[in-house]
Amino acid sequence: MSRSAKDFFRPLAVGAPLPVREVPARPSRAIHFFDPSNAKMAGKVPGMVGTVDVLLGNLEDAVKADNKVAAREGLVRIGQETEGLGGPDGRSQLWTRVNALDSPWALDDLTTLVPAIGHKLDVVMVPKVEGAEDIHYVDRLLAQLEAKAGLDRPILVHAILETARGVADIEEICAASPRMQGLSLGPADLAADRRMKTTRVGGGHPGYLVRQDPVDGSPEAIGAARATYQQDLWHYTIARMVDACAMHGLSPYYGPFGDIADTVACEDQFRNAFLLGCVGTWTLHPKQVDIARRVFSPSVEDVAHARRVVAAMGDGTGAVMLDGKMEDDASLKQCLVMVDLADQLGAIDPDLKAQYDAIPAAGASA
Repeated sequence: MSRSAKDFFRPLAVGAPLPVREVPARPSRAIHFFDPSNAKMAGKVPGMVGTVDVLLGNLEDAVKADNKVAAREGLVRIGQETEGLGGPDGRSQLWTRVNALDSPWALDDLTTLVPAIGHKLDVVMVPKVEGAEDIHYVDRLLAQLEAKAGLDRPILVHAILETARGVADIEEICAASPRMQGLSLGPADLAADRRMKTTRVGGGHPGYLVRQDPVDGSPEAIGAARATYQQDLWHYTIARMVDACAMHGLSPYYGPFGDIADTVACEDQFRNAFLLGCVGTWTLHPKQVDIARRVFSPSVEDVAHARRVVAAMGDGTGAVMLDGKMEDDASLKQCLVMVDLADQLGAIDPDLKAQYDAIPAAGASA
């Protein structure tokens, strides 16, 4: 049985900070993963502050069992020593992906990180979330640790969709706690759990396609060369994730794109996610950061058009014609999404702000 609505925003531990009533709208186009146990990676973190929206210390997959403690301790050092990283005034957000809740490391991850760097830690990413009970566990534990550490703001929680049950329970996961910040697609583990026949980490598959119809039913026409079109394995899951997040006021993210060398396909996949409603993506290599920053920022042309529609619509009722196309209140709502995102990004990205500020004043000429 779920909590009473009147108790939803009460702290789950005596002395814990009040839960947030609205998730802060902080741009997070790129969630850049690094291994805190890798000295080379860790050494690059200070130089990336302010250039990447989110820096995430990864403690789970890609960190060997023998390095789990070193990764945890390395993240504590980075959080304590890196200026401008994490917290409400940080130039880059500080996130972590803890180990799975059924692992022997997850509890120590949280009980170590929150007392040591909880004041700088913005979001805890929880892998392989199956249902609301997983979020309830983390929610209560974080409240106890925050109270003990004397924190004055709650650490938010982000869930990764990596199991079929997690996708089936997506609405319950989103509604499980006021800490919920967002969801990410975890394509590799989800593919395995679904028994999908792909070994790729994100992206499409050349075997998942549709074929152009033959010109007629003759054997020659059926056997002739026909155009094929590769489809997106993840379209359904991303769309469902976007809907659930929109319903609950959370942020949806594309997950990893494992083929680092194929920057063209990476950009295509990121753009598909952006167009569907995702606010950002994971990045596994610095070259993907530049792609994410570009793709998940509205273009100057789109912002210019959106501003024109907003200016032309006046009080938002009725309809106007711009460049031979009808724009009405639904168009206005779409354009306000673009304008609001441009304003948010301009506030943290000086280069983008200069580009958006250079857009001529919006006019309403048809």
